[in-house]
Amino acid sequence: MKREYDLSKGNRGPVIPLPPEKVRITIRLDRDVGNHFRDQVREAHCGNYQMLINDALRDYIQRPDLAQQVGAEVRSILREELKKIRAGA
Repeated sequence: MKREYDLSKGNRGPVIPLPPEKVRITIRLDRDVGNHFRDQVREAHCGNYQMLINDALRDYIQRPDLAQQVGAEVRSILREELKKIRAGA
C-alpha cells in the first residue's frame, strides 16, 4: 500500500451513476418497518430491502382506494353483526 495517493484527477460522486428512472432520497422509517423488509430479504436469501419497499409503495400507488375499500367492508360487517346482536337482545 502506498503512503500517499494522487487523487487530483479523481471525480466526486458515485462510481456507477444511477439509472435515469431512479432518484436518491433519504427517508426515515420506524425500526420495525425496516426490520420487516430486511427480514423478508433474509428469509428469501435474495434481493434487497429497498426493492421491497419500492414494490410496496408502487402497489399502494396503484391501489390508493384499497384502505377505503377495506374500511367500508369492515363497517358493513360490523353493522350486520350489530343488527344480529340487537335483534337477539
